[in-house]
Amino acid sequence: MTDAYIYDAVRTPRGKGRADGALHEVTSMRLSAGVLNALKSRNGLEGHAVEDVIWGNVTQVKEQGGCLARTAVLASELDERIPGLSINRFCASGMEAVNLAANQVRGGAGQAYIAGGVEMMGRVPMGSDGAAIAVDPSVAMETYFVPQGISADIIATQYGFSRDDADALAVESQRRAKTAWDERRFDRSIVPVTDQNGLTILDHDEYMRPGTDMQALGALKASFKDMGEVMPGFDKVALMKYPHLERIEHIHHAGNSSGIVDGAAGVLIGSREFGAAHGLTPRARIRATAKIGTDPTIMLTGPVPATEKILADSGIAISDIDLFEVNEAFASVVLRFMQAFEVDPSVVNVNGGSIAMGHPLGATGAIIIGTLLDELERQDKEMGLATLCIASGMGAATIIERV
Repeated sequence: MTDAYIYDAVRTPRGKGRADGALHEVTSMRLSAGVLNALKSRNGLEGHAVEDVIWGNVTQVKEQGGCLARTAVLASELDERIPGLSINRFCASGMEAVNLAANQVRGGAGQAYIAGGVEMMGRVPMGSDGAAIAVDPSVAMETYFVPQGISADIIATQYGFSRDDADALAVESQRRAKTAWDERRFDRSIVPVTDQNGLTILDHDEYMRPGTDMQALGALKASFKDMGEVMPGFDKVALMKYPHLERIEHIHHAGNSSGIVDGAAGVLIGSREFGAAHGLTPRARIRATAKIGTDPTIMLTGPVPATEKILADSGIAISDIDLFEVNEAFASVVLRFMQAFEVDPSVVNVNGGSIAMGHPLGATGAIIIGTLLDELERQDKEMGLATLCIASGMGAATIIERV
């Protein structure tokens, strides 16, 4: 089987996902095209240089619908002979795009791919595409459906995480993100977003709140308490599924949950032969990929079984992993991962995560793979694992190894 290598990884800064966010004027297509153009120019991709563009985005309606991947190719400077494939695995869409591309290369279906994703959450609101699991009673009742915030609180209750635990992780995420920006750790990957005149719209992660402390977070109201306890009373649904729990402890709020933002990211993946033909040096090899289905009610525990699966499939031990990127969808997701594998927090999300910088759903999987690669290089480490929880009860993971 052919090895698949990462040759480059770029991302845009993340803008606040609302009407006054810096990127609100930019469409999903234009933001995606900008990432594709950056990969093309940085790596000299002339002509039909890559087999396909695989692009993740979650809310595939309106401007993000109609196979956005192909539209972004046509809007970019890439050759029109390069097709495009839009995919949706919820929060892992960007990672799944990378994993699909890597496995296509490994299987001999083309020498190179561009993979990544986008989400303009301020322009195309999360959930505006509908979801049968949430609105169709024939499946919602059978699966004991609850919203993700309730699921995050179930994890906290089930595994014994307190409000202080979650808030402390959030404060640390903000501190690490600020340090990363202050020390310019993202310089190699960041592609500033410019307007049609070439003027910079955004060149930094706009969502960050570096002054966040425990006192400020302690003053915030739990975001999911009312929907759990009052209307529509999702705690009762959860307790029917998990009768061993006396009640659901609601610990999550806006400060210890991922931010709603706009952003895009892309990764150039190819064989060794592709790199030789284009004068490119590989930065890392994609050692293994994995995805798995999990309990759809607690929903967000997927990083644990996905990691167990990828380690078992690859023969790699958890002790072989130098650095981890675990998407900070909610604080309890990361706390549960570290608890399950007894991982030192100092090697998890070294540069902060989605709590500090935001979670542009379709792009985040590609973002954390790029961040992981940059940090492995910065620390001169060898192997890293990236993983995400996924709506409806799934998990995904990728292991990369520097070359």
